[in-house]
Amino acid sequence: MALKMSQPLPSKEFHTIQIMEARHLRLVETPAPQLSAEHQSAMDHIWENAVRANPSLFDGPAVVCTALAWEDKGVLCFSWARTTYRSFALRRVPGAPAVSSVFVTVAQPTDDGRLVVGRMSPSTAAPGRWQFPGGNVEPPTAGRTLDENELRRQAGKELAEEIGVHVAPEDLTLWTVTRGEHGNIGVHFQAPPLPAEVLRKQFEALTESEATNGRTPELEWITAVDRTGVEGLEGPLADYLETLLAQHSPRTAGRSDE
Repeated sequence: MALKMSQPLPSKEFHTIQIMEARHLRLVETPAPQLSAEHQSAMDHIWENAVRANPSLFDGPAVVCTALAWEDKGVLCFSWARTTYRSFALRRVPGAPAVSSVFVTVAQPTDDGRLVVGRMSPSTAAPGRWQFPGGNVEPPTAGRTLDENELRRQAGKELAEEIGVHVAPEDLTLWTVTRGEHGNIGVHFQAPPLPAEVLRKQFEALTESEATNGRTPELEWITAVDRTGVEGLEGPLADYLETLLAQHSPRTAGRSDE
């Protein structure tokens, strides 16, 4: 546990992955950072150019992390603010406030202890990148609170949408939290193991359904790897992937900290 008190996230990029082995999470909403007129204009200009280059980009709702703090008994508290995807263009604006996204992933084990990784489709913001099923956290809708249970729900939704596996939120176990590039916060859950053949068939059924409905799946391919198999993946890797694969043990899959 490297953090002992509330800390704002840094403006410089992280070049290593920081592991935070939290037992529980507490989330606190704060106002979004205020932008100067100059930074707002530069952000809008960069975003508009990005959309012209990739019309599939959508300025949807997103969450940024603004501070972290360790509390008693392994509880990690982080402050968050509502924003939209446009704000991530600030990373290319000199002197602009730090923008640290919050995302969830699910480590889906096979019955032989490997973990499922997927390669992002060409139409996504990170084409060809290998990662666990998951995505950026969205602000809660009316009647919901952004807490650990909501993160579980969003993680399960991503798992279903990306590889076709449906897991009840309560069956997802908090595994670890990472801080990586741009100070991005990753909340990583583990799902119960499933046979590799079942996972393959569910992914194939999902991709066929998406194609029938004229949609492009977020993941164009999945495979199951262990800490050594990552070397065979061609293309860029999510910054956390090698570190978490090295930490994974089949004995820890589905463990509970209750």
